[in-house]
Amino acid sequence: MKPTTRRTLAAVVTGAAAAVGAAVTPAAAAGAIPVPVPLGGAETALGMELPEVAGELPVPTAGAPEGPRYVEGRLLPDRTLPQVPVHGGLPGVDLRQPVPHVLGEDFDHAGLDAPASGLRTRTPGLSLDAPLTAPDPGALGLPSPKLPEAGVLAPALRTAPVANLGVGPGL
Repeated sequence: MKPTTRRTLAAVVTGAAAAVGAAVTPAAAAGAIPVPVPLGGAETALGMELPEVAGELPVPTAGAPEGPRYVEGRLLPDRTLPQVPVHGGLPGVDLRQPVPHVLGEDFDHAGLDAPASGLRTRTPGLSLDAPLTAPDPGALGLPSPKLPEAGVLAPALRTAPVANLGVGPGL
């Protein structure tokens, strides 16, 4: 293949990869997807003022699991079934309810704002060991029997949700 053909082919492949990467990046980069709740039609049909509601749904992403750790004296590695980290978030909500001056002239609405908060989790894992010991040089290289070992690695969950509740003027 000629060098000019190679360069042209490389440029086409690079351009295609950049186009695919640009198309995938915005969806993967979004931490939460906004979800508006349209109540305008219900307000018109009922003839009254309804609350404004909007939400956010988080996009969970899986991380890379930690590989198994080999321990001297064991036939199977530690963390036979590794824990997988998953990053996402708790759903968020923004709610504003009209209030007819219950608390005075300056208070027209009550609002709740609970933004989507980060959530870090780890799936359960499993640690096993075979019912045999490692080969023993004193026993002509044969393993000895022992009790099998099994352990469950507990799942983990970390988050810090926040919410603001307040009243104020205007909707």
